[in-house]
Amino acid sequence: MVDLNGQYQSIKEQINSSISNILETSAFINGPEVHTFQKELEDYLGVKHVIPCANGTDALQIAMMGLGLRPGDEVITADFTFAATVEVIVLLQLTPVLVDVEEDTFNIDISAVEKAITPKTKAIVPVHLFGQCANMDAIMALAKKHDLYVIEDNAQAIGADYTDSEGKKQKAGTIGHVGSTSFFPSKNLGCYGDGGAIFTNDDALAHTIRGIVNHGMYERYHHDVVGVNSRLDSIQAAVLRAKLPLLDEYCDARRKAAIKYTKAFEGQDNIVVPVTVNTCGMASSICKCHVFHQYTLRITNGKRDALVEHLNDNQIPCGVYYPIPLHKQKAYADERYNEVDFPMTNKLVKEVISLPMHTELDDEQIAHITNAIIAFVNR
Repeated sequence: MVDLNGQYQSIKEQINSSISNILETSAFINGPEVHTFQKELEDYLGVKHVIPCANGTDALQIAMMGLGLRPGDEVITADFTFAATVEVIVLLQLTPVLVDVEEDTFNIDISAVEKAITPKTKAIVPVHLFGQCANMDAIMALAKKHDLYVIEDNAQAIGADYTDSEGKKQKAGTIGHVGSTSFFPSKNLGCYGDGGAIFTNDDALAHTIRGIVNHGMYERYHHDVVGVNSRLDSIQAAVLRAKLPLLDEYCDARRKAAIKYTKAFEGQDNIVVPVTVNTCGMASSICKCHVFHQYTLRITNGKRDALVEHLNDNQIPCGVYYPIPLHKQKAYADERYNEVDFPMTNKLVKEVISLPMHTELDDEQIAHITNAIIAFVNR
């Protein structure tokens, strides 16, 4: 699904040199590489504060802790996403409120969000799934109307642009009150272990979060807030520093691969290709609204599971993200949920399949993958 070694070979000299320097200086935690990466990412995103942390799940949890959410507060998020999003809500004894998603973008359904708001609602967590932003204009308008926080789960969309209704461009993760991301190795900007970060333009919130990530300390052995131990190590920061200047190039390579995939599937009645919104067309690799962390098809003739088996048998990687809705997961099942409220999610889990997507994909590989899929689906 991801060719991390191929990507490494192109930046091998810089990576090896940086890691060797860290080993020589032994500045493993909160060293110069971490602080420099933080500043470089702030500049790239156009955001005032980046607070690195240990992983993307921690980033989401710390963002919620920083906002002062309390047990029993309701947090609305998408049913069709990875479990980390709801996991941290439950860990903090908040109340998750899962809602349906849009059929075309797979992102959170705004009308479902609005219906789910109650006097106990304190925050909305839009997940920018597969690399494309949710409808942030509508989400921010709802948040303003109901005095809610917006926490962007940007684990899959770092580098994506969002153009608002007035034509203003902002980077994904910097639009809400706070954003979070993951640097898991397979991400568009991935390190060689675990890593994450929190973004905000709020000075006071950034100060609180900086304490939380470091055991609640601003001064050594003075614990001013309840915190956690969640720091990005210097070796991971060095890897991210090498990759950050190439992030736009990496995302463009993914977009070009996506365009080739989509062209190959033209005219296939049983295959629905990804859509791009926000005035962004799939005909252009220049558009940055979708960074294609995943290229996800829908197989509409009931052959998805058989297709997965067929591709596996032929050593063609694929993934199903996600096979079970969060509201049906044993850990998060709740009598509050009604199946009629999740028509799109329940449909998507039976249809979606993600294809290999990375910076090293070539025309021969794409042709091999698409030909195999078309031949099987049309049997």
